[in-house]
Amino acid sequence: MEKKKLLFIFNPRSGKGQIKNRLMDILDIFVKSGYEVTVHPTQKQNDARDIVTEEAGSYDLVICCGGDGTLDEVVSGMMSREVKIPVGYIPSGSTNDFAQSLKIPKNMLKAADIAVNGPLFSCDIGTFNDDYFVYIAAFGLFTDVSYQTSQNLKNVLGHGAYLLEGAKRLVDVPSYVMEVTVGEQVIRDEFVYGMITNSISVGGIKNMTGRDVKLDDGLFEVNLIRMPQNPLQLNEILTNLVRPKPIETPYIYSFKTDHLILRCDSQEIPWTLDGEFGGNHHQVEIFNRQKALELKVKGKMENSDLYRVFY
Repeated sequence: MEKKKLLFIFNPRSGKGQIKNRLMDILDIFVKSGYEVTVHPTQKQNDARDIVTEEAGSYDLVICCGGDGTLDEVVSGMMSREVKIPVGYIPSGSTNDFAQSLKIPKNMLKAADIAVNGPLFSCDIGTFNDDYFVYIAAFGLFTDVSYQTSQNLKNVLGHGAYLLEGAKRLVDVPSYVMEVTVGEQVIRDEFVYGMITNSISVGGIKNMTGRDVKLDDGLFEVNLIRMPQNPLQLNEILTNLVRPKPIETPYIYSFKTDHLILRCDSQEIPWTLDGEFGGNHHQVEIFNRQKALELKVKGKMENSDLYRVFY
């Protein structure tokens, strides 16, 4: 009987390089599950995306190990292919927001077993102009923290590295005058931050993306923060974002949609996609591609209700 083929892509520097101590045990799990395994440690940025784009068609399953950025590369490569292959994920980054949404454990061996033997879940994926994102597209305050924080600092301090780098940004808050089109509605305002998400956590903080979050409903949660006029307003905004039960505030636009266009005529805005630099853009158009990717998850999730998160 011919063995199934598995492509295993891992970032050797992610998460303090912890995979180096677990690699043989992870491969043993894959082989005992009946797979012939090809291993590829990433060598440079976008390496995972290129490998998946070129070679994934030869495999029955693709599993990646790294942070959310590594997963983003794998998914972007998979979405560029006509034939989609199931994807498994072993989180080993500093924050691993999307793994929390999928309830994938931090223990690498448990995550490896789920990645190879877990049931499939059809997950929404976002398109961002000609690019893709798994769980977040964002601009403004703090959004450059993840990709401007060096990998060495991430490895030493973990999640604290992001907080340390982010604290420096409070001194000078940039803002953007934008036009946001959602269906027939047009919002014109000045924003310091915006996020379009399909996740229950951002930056390791749970419950700040929206109410009744589901990962397969074809809808994004959108939060756009207006420019505060003084430090007290900024404090109210930041406090509200991390409340277990956010209250209504005039400083934040919050809604759900499957499609929106964001435009800034005065300047190009730097964006981040899944924690990695997404380019500078005057205009972006974002679509939700419902259930576009099959992911291995923990436990059998038969419908979207099981992925609801209330707060």
